[in-house]
Amino acid sequence: LHLLSRRQRQMCIRDRSYTDEEAHLLDMMLMVHAEHGGGNNSTFVCRAMSSSGTDTYSAIAGAVGSLKGPLHGGANAKVMQMFRDIREHVGEAPDDASLDAYLDRILDGEAGDRSGKIYGLGHAVYTMSDPRAVVIKKYAASLAGAKGRLHDLELMERVEARGIEKIMTRKHQSIPMCANVDLYSGLIYSMLELSLIHISE
Repeated sequence: LHLLSRRQRQMCIRDRSYTDEEAHLLDMMLMVHAEHGGGNNSTFVCRAMSSSGTDTYSAIAGAVGSLKGPLHGGANAKVMQMFRDIREHVGEAPDDASLDAYLDRILDGEAGDRSGKIYGLGHAVYTMSDPRAVVIKKYAASLAGAKGRLHDLELMERVEARGIEKIMTRKHQSIPMCANVDLYSGLIYSMLELSLIHISE
């Protein structure tokens, strides 16, 4: 049984219905994002507000407000904004030197949103790999092939590899670092044509 009704799916996308495969993928994405343990930012906000005795609606509203932040649930939209910026400045298939130079500018706070962050890389707990990202990347590869978006996936994979190396070198970090759930989830939502992602593309 799909998590979303047909009507809910139709509200998410424009002018068409999901295929069964796309509906299954969206259900899986929602489950992967929900499976985030009890200590993440939005869960903490909800629990803290509930402990004050406030009403349920206020506690949920606070959690949703936390969730949309660019360092939490809104991170996949920031990933897509970052990749749009990279493509605009170095092209869809940049050579290694051009990509490296632009990633350095991002990390120096001179490009992108000037935050000095490569969104989608690193996690507070996961080091060797984020198991959610591993699952999502597999589905992203399959969907990118079907949607003619392999060039986007290939660029993300290059940013993942080169970005991790750059961050670890800059921080003199020996602990492994991995892509997190947000690196490839934004691409999947984009390929599913969710209206939420259209604002960042």
